[in-house]
Amino acid sequence: MGILNKQSLAVTVDNINAEQFFGRKIPITQRRAAAKWLASRQGIDGAYSGLIAPTDRDRRGGFKVFTGEKITSGAGAGHVLGEEGCRALITLGVSNKEIRGALENAWDEFGARLKASTSPKGTFCCASCSVALWRHLAAGGLSEPERQLAAGLKYLKLHRMEGGRWRRFPFYYTIFALTEIEARGVKAELKFCAPACERALRHMRGTNEYTVRCRTVLERALERL
Repeated sequence: MGILNKQSLAVTVDNINAEQFFGRKIPITQRRAAAKWLASRQGIDGAYSGLIAPTDRDRRGGFKVFTGEKITSGAGAGHVLGEEGCRALITLGVSNKEIRGALENAWDEFGARLKASTSPKGTFCCASCSVALWRHLAAGGLSEPERQLAAGLKYLKLHRMEGGRWRRFPFYYTIFALTEIEARGVKAELKFCAPACERALRHMRGTNEYTVRCRTVLERALERL
């Protein structure tokens, strides 16, 4: 089975994330086909501020991010999937005029909305949306990614709770993003969440796909310390 599912941006993005996360090589033919399809969905009807548009199926049912947390609101799904779609398009490593143009158009339109936003710098809308933004930035998307990520991590620090978790922020999805970020402040947040990671690993049972993913995310977070 290939990575592209034209019925669902969520499934396509999840397939790409899984192959990359577990270090499995994606054949160039599959990468080109997926990149072409993602680029074709930039800024079309249903897209969130110029990002990659979800499909009708995605809008009807909500979806789960890579670590299993569910996004149920229509706007939230549109934004998170749009950020994840752009990130996937970057990391597929396929470059041509069509793909470069799609990314530049997405960055211009969404970048203008981000700049005009009243959200604290380095964040956008809710906690889950902010994490999706960070993953897009960590892949090299949008403008001033390093500065925006550093600002976002400062905001995350303000939401620390006792025991190594954060208020509002989805625990596993946030750590998933932190393991991919190279920015000032990331190591401090990984150290902060280490006790919660260790506790979660001790109590984690099962072998379903989200358990395996979350276990690996926690292990990689601890390895970075």
